Amino acid sequence: MRVEIWSDIACPWCYIGKARFEKGLAAFPHRADVEVVHRSFELDPTSPKGVTEPVTGMLARKYGRTHEEVLAMEQQVASHAHAEGLGFLAEGRDHGNTFDIHRLLHLAAARGRQDALLDLAFRANFAEERSVFDPAVLLELAVEAGLDADEARAVLADGSAYADEVRGDEREAAELGADSVPFFVFDRRYGISGGQPAEVFTQALEQAWVSRAGIGSTSGA
Repeated sequence: MRVEIWSDIACPWCYIGKARFEKGLAAFPHRADVEVVHRSFELDPTSPKGVTEPVTGMLARKYGRTHEEVLAMEQQVASHAHAEGLGFLAEGRDHGNTFDIHRLLHLAAARGRQDALLDLAFRANFAEERSVFDPAVLLELAVEAGLDADEARAVLADGSAYADEVRGDEREAAELGADSVPFFVFDRRYGISGGQPAEVFTQALEQAWVSRAGIGSTSGA
């Protein structure tokens, strides 16, 4: 069974949702038979490449809130992250264009290191004050995830590398009706939006598994 997860490194609920999904998957009896694939989704594709700003300033402008209101919002999200055992900085994070991160994640997928790089990028962005919008930091993360430094550097230098794959993921998300992330698709049968509790993911996995088994037994009858 395949589970596809559309997410963006800039999305705190994708960070939290990934941890919750993994807890839900751990409680699923057939977890060894589940393939997890991470798909690309840009929350802000219009954000100019190479330009960063404090995430609190971006949120204040986007939602028409004061800095204090935005900080309270971020602290609330931080409490959810901490409940899952995740580090989370309510202040001091950058906001920027995530297209290069998605391209690098596709390279990592091709080399079997996608999940490792995604975890490192999430942690760097939300918990470590390491700007994932800096190509030098991205290269460091790629190497930490087990990618070849020269290959990762070449991908980052070539803006067309894996660009079609990123755009393809985004088109699929639109076709599936996903306009926000995280978005989880179970065997192309069921979809769930948001960072749901772990037990919701376990239930979805069980439902998709039963549906899959039912189809298999019917076709073999």
